[in-house]
Amino acid sequence: MTLNRNKVIAIVNQKGGVAKTTTAVNLATSFAAIDQKTLVIDFDSQGNASTGFGIDAIYRKQKNIYKVITGLTSIKDAIIPTSVPKLDIIPATVDLSAAEIDLIDFPEREFILKKCLNEIINDYDRIIIDCPPSLGISTINALAACESVIIPLQCEFYALEGLAHLLKTVEKVKKRINPNLEILGVLLTMYDKRNRLTDEVEKDVRSCLNEKVFKVVIPRNVKISEAPSHGIPALIYDHRSSGSQAYALLAREILQNEKSLEKAMEFEYEE
Repeated sequence: MTLNRNKVIAIVNQKGGVAKTTTAVNLATSFAAIDQKTLVIDFDSQGNASTGFGIDAIYRKQKNIYKVITGLTSIKDAIIPTSVPKLDIIPATVDLSAAEIDLIDFPEREFILKKCLNEIINDYDRIIIDCPPSLGISTINALAACESVIIPLQCEFYALEGLAHLLKTVEKVKKRINPNLEILGVLLTMYDKRNRLTDEVEKDVRSCLNEKVFKVVIPRNVKISEAPSHGIPALIYDHRSSGSQAYALLAREILQNEKSLEKAMEFEYEE
């Protein structure tokens, strides 16, 4: 018995500056590095994930997720290979910012991305969706299309304020649109063990959410910050850095959790 959980993962937080795109880029790279064919969907009109993989602006205009969801091109025709083996991307352009208006008359508009993904779902082991810093139609489409959500959470004073609202949104989508939706985990980012506030935030988050918080934390790391300007993931830029190693460990933690769940379900099935 093989589980198909967590094939499509949305990286979500309506707050900006929490390492959402950094997580999408480097987690996807970590999966590809362990021989899992991976697709990144840049679903943010800022296009930072596309920049993080060095995708040229000319290619983005020709092939992008906006053209896919508005029916101007097929999803297969929008896929671009990255410099990372086993890792592809569908880039984003600023046109995506108009999706809220452009899709208003589309029937079942919250399911557009899901329907598109059905064409390629068997071509990949993982599909990572980098969502915009909002809870608009793009993010709702991502939540309708995915099986699980990763919520990056910066270790700062206001970290928990927006989290409650986001968790309620995920729960609403689960009840009304996507009954299979689960929170894969909350990921503590920009972690600075020298900072007392970091320790306090971690304790509060783990106390509130328990096992829903990943064991791995993503540290503040200069190599992670530098990598996007070179158009490559941090794991390629400097695989020995603490940030790169943390994302590699995150991929392993996800895999290990999946294996543990699969074993538990196999045992239950045998019973």
